Amino acid sequence: MEHKNIVATIYIKDGMAVKSPTELEEKSDVLELASVYDDSGIDKIICYDLSSTDEEHEKNILAIREINRNIQVKTAGGGNIKRLEDVKKLLYAGCIEVILNGSKPETIDLLKEASARFGANKMLVSLSTVDFLFKTKDFLQDNVHELLIMNTTLLEGLENITSIPYIVQVDDYDFNYVLKLLKSDQIRGISGACINDTKTDIMQIKSELSDAGIKMDNFEPKLSWSDLKPNSDGLVPTVVQDFQTAEVLMVAYMNEESLNATIRTGKMTYFSRSRQSLWVKGETSGHFQYVKSLTADCDFDTILAKVSQVGVACHTGAPSCFFNEIVKKEYVERNPLKVFEDVYAIIMDRKEHPKEGSYTNYLFDKGLDKILKKVGEEATEIVIAAKNPDSEETKYEISDFLYHLMVLMAEKGVTWEDITSELAQR
Repeated sequence: MEHKNIVATIYIKDGMAVKSPTELEEKSDVLELASVYDDSGIDKIICYDLSSTDEEHEKNILAIREINRNIQVKTAGGGNIKRLEDVKKLLYAGCIEVILNGSKPETIDLLKEASARFGANKMLVSLSTVDFLFKTKDFLQDNVHELLIMNTTLLEGLENITSIPYIVQVDDYDFNYVLKLLKSDQIRGISGACINDTKTDIMQIKSELSDAGIKMDNFEPKLSWSDLKPNSDGLVPTVVQDFQTAEVLMVAYMNEESLNATIRTGKMTYFSRSRQSLWVKGETSGHFQYVKSLTADCDFDTILAKVSQVGVACHTGAPSCFFNEIVKKEYVERNPLKVFEDVYAIIMDRKEHPKEGSYTNYLFDKGLDKILKKVGEEATEIVIAAKNPDSEETKYEISDFLYHLMVLMAEKGVTWEDITSELAQR
């Protein structure tokens, strides 16, 4: 049995998140909501564009792009899709899949066109009735990856109509009902209002379903407490690191109970030596640490936790507990991504705060055509240099090219996160 998915939905109106297509008054920040879902254990996020004008449509596409720039969970995009260009915009915004509305007459032709252009593995169709299935039975199987069933009354007999797997929208969570649904090989997961509620404990749901025999994408530890070597107090020191920046945030301690709680809930839970009790990081401050990975060292007596940190890690208000410098020796940074990010940050600073005599500002002042001309020239220089047996010139020209490429990225609003995210999906 494959992993079952818990799918959240973000409805986007005028660049903001709203509760549902019919409840538009209460608005919230889309990125903040997506980040909550990202940390909570959600497996996929559906982003629905509720725009009513072309201007709003572009604004919502930008919001979806911002989501995909900043979170790890895969997304599917839907809503206001009228032509192939709209499908392309959502894919280029970082969505791995696009959802077409099965109730719209134009969807049949658009599905064929989009599937041929981008691949059936990127195409989903939402259904409120079975009419679409009968109209497309001759070709649907080869043109769609998954269905999104919006009405549970369709489930009876659905497996006799199609063998395409589907996600079921369940607005009110009932464990026994959901358990019954997910036992079907054809049902890949659930979505719905109960999942969208940020108060819902997704990791708890996953744990309960997993205990009942449903294969969920939650933490399945390869080591148990008995594999570790606690200190004389029965504790294992835990070094906590930001999973994106690799910055060391803090050091705390775990016992068997806190380790098991951490694995089950997905939130870093420690043992307080002063209080002699468990404590969930962030339970009073809201600065939770959501687990990305736990790794034991070579001696099995220390744990390295990579986390998504909400807010700051230190009780002083500092991002990290490690800020009291003892000694420091200057060194040349050689981490490739860190170098790229540092140079890009300087370029962006020049763009936002022009400096007289700066070559970077000269390029920005001359505009896009000048930047493109330089990128083309530097690319040609690489080709010429590569014909030389000595690689030193090639190295120099590649460095020049990458600098000008980053100027172009800054001009077009493209970040290294965008590039690495795109490469990771290939």
